[in-house]
Amino acid sequence: MNKLEMYYNKFNEDKRLLSRHGQVEFEVTKKYILSLIGSQKHLNIIDIGAGTGRYSAFLADLGHNVTAVDAVQKNVSQIRLKNENVVAMKGNALKLKFKDETFDIALLFGPVYHLFTFEDKLKAIMEAKRVVRKGGYVLVMYLMNDYAVITHAFKEGALMQSLKDGKLGQDFQINNVEDDLYSYVRLEEINSLASQSQMQRHKIIGVDGATDYIRPTLNKLTDEEFKIFIDYQLSICERPELLGASSHVLDILKR
Repeated sequence: MNKLEMYYNKFNEDKRLLSRHGQVEFEVTKKYILSLIGSQKHLNIIDIGAGTGRYSAFLADLGHNVTAVDAVQKNVSQIRLKNENVVAMKGNALKLKFKDETFDIALLFGPVYHLFTFEDKLKAIMEAKRVVRKGGYVLVMYLMNDYAVITHAFKEGALMQSLKDGKLGQDFQINNVEDDLYSYVRLEEINSLASQSQMQRHKIIGVDGATDYIRPTLNKLTDEEFKIFIDYQLSICERPELLGASSHVLDILKR
């Protein structure tokens, strides 16, 4: 069992997505997926790095043909329990076992979090592109550098140790190393990956904005207030000046 499997065997992804900050991420992302689908029926969709299958199950419930791939066997088992209509299997985002142009849409929401070189990130994106038909979409989710700096270095008190260990540069760029499990990026890297993928950007979205910074505040909102907050996030999620401060950014690319 590798380090990633050990981590996800303990981490409760469903609990995160059902939390209020997770619900904002899910609802905003869901809106943009549905906008791509429109009135189309029975699309072939691959969810690469599907985790416990929240998006896979949702899309299968709508009647789409969903294939979920994850590197962690526990997650694959949970997907199968969650929705028997999802074809769930263990696999590697860097080497997908599917023919070219098999799918209409590819979700690449988890793998890039755990790939530490530009080359590997691009390889995962290119694999997703390969299995998507011409005119289809690849949706790539990223974890953002400055969210991690603000949260971990400043809020959680790891600033001085991170600087001492060389994990945080003088320019406040995180020096990603595999021992940290997660890889964080800035918009410059996202833009470069999109450019080198030779796909057309459809939209780029800060799916959760400030939600991760204000978790206690979100938890105190009434249900009505929380619904309004989601509407607020939907209204600002494409604003370019706010993208880099979001904890998650979604890049929607058209092949």
